[in-house]
Amino acid sequence: MLRRSWYWKGDTQIAASDGIILVVIKFSIGGNLRFLSHAETLKLFQRACARAGIKIRYSQGFNPRPKLSLPLPRSVGVEADDDLLCIKVESPAPWSETKQFKARLSGQLPDGCELLEVRAAEAKTSFQPLAATYILAVRPEHVNKELKNRIKRLLASESLNIQRRINARANTRNADVRPFLKSIEFDDRNILVECKISLAGSIRVEEILTLLELDVEKLAVPVRRTSVQWQTN
Repeated sequence: MLRRSWYWKGDTQIAASDGIILVVIKFSIGGNLRFLSHAETLKLFQRACARAGIKIRYSQGFNPRPKLSLPLPRSVGVEADDDLLCIKVESPAPWSETKQFKARLSGQLPDGCELLEVRAAEAKTSFQPLAATYILAVRPEHVNKELKNRIKRLLASESLNIQRRINARANTRNADVRPFLKSIEFDDRNILVECKISLAGSIRVEEILTLLELDVEKLAVPVRRTSVQWQTN
């Protein structure tokens, strides 16, 4: 199977494959929209497409579902500068270039959600996140030697075992999240955390905060996911 990095550049012509167009959208989300769940974010784009006259492809069967996906779910309350949405749409489309698609869809999105890039891809292309970077802006009164030492201890640890919640009934299981923690850097008031992502999973934002003994009240602004490294198959 071919694997390659995904690059964004310029405007592209939308080409169809078997009557299907895969449109890949990079977008940012923040403000009050950061409180949308994964399902609510998908519904936001589904409704925006309907208002823009973009015909989303649906699955077959008894319960057809729209073919749009967010390859890396965003934790509720977290802002994102580099999120990714994949939409399969019917062809032919009433427009031929991605900049036209972007203009139509942007006009139907609320404040707090901005389309950054729109590209066309082969219909069978899939996206796998490899790593993500988060910024935690700590309030000045909570920046101290103890926090800095805590970061050093985390990085020096060979394992970081936590009790991970696995369902709505609050059941938990033991999980070692150290393999998913690539780096933690401290710069003035900002903590920059880079996380590894694999088919085995990753570390969650709330788990990072717990390990650092931080909560949202100790942060100056909401947690923000600044970048994601992608691989395409």
